[in-house]
Amino acid sequence: MSLHDPLPAAPNCGDCPIRYTAVCARCDVDELAQLDAMKFYRSFEAGQTLIWSGDRMDFVASVVTGVATLTQVMEDGRTQTVGLLFPSDFVGRPGRDTAPYNVIATTDLLMCCFRKKPFEELMERTPNVSHRLLEMTLDELDAAREWMLLLGRKTAREKIASLLVIVARRDASLHLHAPRGRIVFELPLTREAMADYLGLTLETVSRQISALKRDGVIELEGKRHVTVPVFDRLLEEAGDDDDGGFVG
Repeated sequence: MSLHDPLPAAPNCGDCPIRYTAVCARCDVDELAQLDAMKFYRSFEAGQTLIWSGDRMDFVASVVTGVATLTQVMEDGRTQTVGLLFPSDFVGRPGRDTAPYNVIATTDLLMCCFRKKPFEELMERTPNVSHRLLEMTLDELDAAREWMLLLGRKTAREKIASLLVIVARRDASLHLHAPRGRIVFELPLTREAMADYLGLTLETVSRQISALKRDGVIELEGKRHVTVPVFDRLLEEAGDDDDGGFVG
């Protein structure tokens, strides 16, 4: 979704783009009806803060469209991006009353929200919801461990390429096609946000993106519209093999 597009209209469950990837993926008709009774939609513009760290949360939610960042502000004022939220990702934690991170929309964002107390009660009655949320939590843990490897072992060029791989793969999975050959996507992060996420300086991010462009690994139209002519080449630059594993 372009940053200049209007905020999207709220879909019904049957037409929802994240119906088979979000927390409701395994729900039957009756369970969907129960979720529908407790849900509401919220739209946010790019740059808007959805949740502040320490805020009391009376809802949990799934990202329907758009991308957001999870950030923490250090005592000296520096900001560290600690995670990205893509469509179908879950926001909030059942059983926790306050938010541990700031959540900031990097693009226009639509969220499907569920009132927290009824959602927690549904989890107790419905294994389909609790099992799916467990799966998503374990996937998030795996991604966090891979990111620790990236930050600790990879070069600046590999870090930039790895982030592009992550965005490309999430875009491809939402469109139900394998990420091979030529891929086109919108980069949801500014150069500054990329620097915060990767632990690099803004100058390093800009220099490495320019180098990837110069070497033909990526093509850029403006600062956000990215074309990857050969996805396997980008994987090689990221230090990944064909399955996304680290090449030591």
